[in-house]
Amino acid sequence: MRALGLAIATALTLVAGSAAADDTMPTKREVHQAEAAAQAKERDVASVQADLVLANQRLQASAVEAAKAAEAWNGARYRLEQAQKAAAAAEERSAAAVADVERQREAYGDTIASSVQQAPELTALNAIAGSDGLDSVIDQVSTMRNAETALDANYDSFRAASTLADVATEQAQKARSDAAALELEASEAKDRAQAAADSATAAADSIAAEKTDLIAELARLQDISVDLAERRQTALEQAAAEAAAQAALREQRAEERQERREAQAAARAAAKKAAQQAAQQVAQEQTSQPKGQHHSNPQPQPQPQPSPQPSPPPAPPAPPAPPAPSSGAPAAISFARAQLGEPYQWGAAGPGSWDCSGLTMGAWQAGGKYLPHYSVAQYEQSTPISAGSLRPGDLVFWGSSSSPSSIYHVALYVGGGQIIHAPRTGRPVTQESMYYWIPPNFMARP
Repeated sequence: MRALGLAIATALTLVAGSAAADDTMPTKREVHQAEAAAQAKERDVASVQADLVLANQRLQASAVEAAKAAEAWNGARYRLEQAQKAAAAAEERSAAAVADVERQREAYGDTIASSVQQAPELTALNAIAGSDGLDSVIDQVSTMRNAETALDANYDSFRAASTLADVATEQAQKARSDAAALELEASEAKDRAQAAADSATAAADSIAAEKTDLIAELARLQDISVDLAERRQTALEQAAAEAAAQAALREQRAEERQERREAQAAARAAAKKAAQQAAQQVAQEQTSQPKGQHHSNPQPQPQPQPSPQPSPPPAPPAPPAPPAPSSGAPAAISFARAQLGEPYQWGAAGPGSWDCSGLTMGAWQAGGKYLPHYSVAQYEQSTPISAGSLRPGDLVFWGSSSSPSSIYHVALYVGGGQIIHAPRTGRPVTQESMYYWIPPNFMARP
């Protein structure tokens, strides 16, 4: 409005100066023209500010795309690691199965050799012809049958071991093939992440130059210095971000209050139901008692009053509180705070530089819990919670849809609506409002 007033005053001054030369007053038409020119100028200021908003949105969009690509690479690396572990385990099972086949082969061969050596003595005719009697015949026939049974058993074991070895070998081959495919996928994902990071950096540089030009244009339109225009614009953007953060925080607290009310209502309902069940049980017991049976309550006999006991000695003082735990959420938060100011680097997990999931992985490793270097897997291996249940040490996630598979950014919640995270290229590890950017849409507790 101040700029509009100045513009109208300037226009009227110019018109008045021209009118003085002609010794006439400005006409209504000239006044309307001056007002229209000032309003057009005001619309130009609004359009420059709108362009600044659009520039910030493009910067945000490029950062999101870079974060998606970086976490896609982390996901490809995570799947490759899992496939390599599976392949190694399959190789071990295959080697053990092949070794078992060789043992069964040797045992089967030994049994065959033993059978061949005993063949002349174990034929039925020879057993009868050379026997010293019926008992001798029975013994030799029994020996022959035992040898046949052992041979059959060894053959069955050999065949079973051979089948298991074939299956294990096929599984090992498939696991190796899967790992090779995932290795190629990880390499391609790395290239895409690098391209997205380069694109985001180029976009940030281009948008920064565009914003510099827009600020200069804004300064000219508002008749102020470029420095003042830049400070004003920065203040406006910060105020808008803080207003959005406060609105989101109010929404979170409202959700917390609603959850507490629902929990209290559920507790009251459960207590009421338990009381009703107890009353029903008492009524059933009274109904099941036979009629005519009344138990008189004998009058209690007076009991002698015991002599007063001496007062107990005073309790010893409570021991001092134990020191703060060196694990869990406090340790995770302490670790994250120690990294404040360190640079963002996609794919990094310290020391000295971090990406989002690398920082939360390192923080919770200090807290005594392993998390993968992949935001989606961190969510999957944690317990989902609501915003109203957040407590320090929990993880907050950003995703592009309602599916957890779309998660592309993660931060460590430290309480009071604040997070510590590694935001993006050009911004170091920082502590700020969890609503500084886009409101998170997933929360979980490791």
